[in-house]
Amino acid sequence: MPMTSYSIPPVIANDLLLCPQEPGLIALIRADVACVKARDPAARSTLEILLTYPGVHAVIFHRLSHLLWRRHLRFAARVLSWLGRLLTNVDIHPGATIGRRFFIDHGAGVVIGETAEIGDDVTLYHGVTLGGTTWSGGKRHPTLEDGVLVGAGAKILGPITVGRGARVGANSVVIADVPPDMTVIGIPGKVVKDPRHRRRIDGRIDLEHHLIPDPVGDAIAVLLDRIDFLEARVNHMQGKLRGHPNAPENERPEGIAS
Repeated sequence: MPMTSYSIPPVIANDLLLCPQEPGLIALIRADVACVKARDPAARSTLEILLTYPGVHAVIFHRLSHLLWRRHLRFAARVLSWLGRLLTNVDIHPGATIGRRFFIDHGAGVVIGETAEIGDDVTLYHGVTLGGTTWSGGKRHPTLEDGVLVGAGAKILGPITVGRGARVGANSVVIADVPPDMTVIGIPGKVVKDPRHRRRIDGRIDLEHHLIPDPVGDAIAVLLDRIDFLEARVNHMQGKLRGHPNAPENERPEGIAS
């Protein structure tokens, strides 16, 4: 009986780490675990990360449920995603596309919608929402490009794009595109920091999302400096006026007569 040739389907080959174009499931999970040490100084060992980090658990659940989603096992994917949410308090739709080395720090209350797209080396803190703004089908959730960092409690809504290397400040509400390498804060979110003024840390991911400018505080500081300058000028002019012969007697220094 002649032998027939058999080729492994590309999706299955990728899952078994036999496809060189994309990392397989195991490689993705290993990278997700390994990146935690570079972004969280509290992480001491791989075992500790695997056992005690709900954000890592949520990502692992998503990797598995997304695999089922891609194979059109939609109900099974939703059940597995629900189980992941039940155990981790992180709600990631199995249809969301997530890149390599994804880290959710603390994990509590994170929501990622179905059509969200997340690049490589992205970090989210607790309470972040990548949500939609319409009940229509199609693309309705944000796209986060490589290296984006989103602070705690931030909401990024609609089919917008947060550019590569951008930072979103805590509790911001972003409803418009963010250029690459910029920092955005506020409600609604506004770009406030030029990339030339951002600190770099030897090529590592910049986690200093707390070092964001305070435009209101800066404006108040400028006003206070101006007030100090004007008070000094007034005092100087008053001093000169008291010594002037035509000044009123009650404003002249003692010993000066008319």
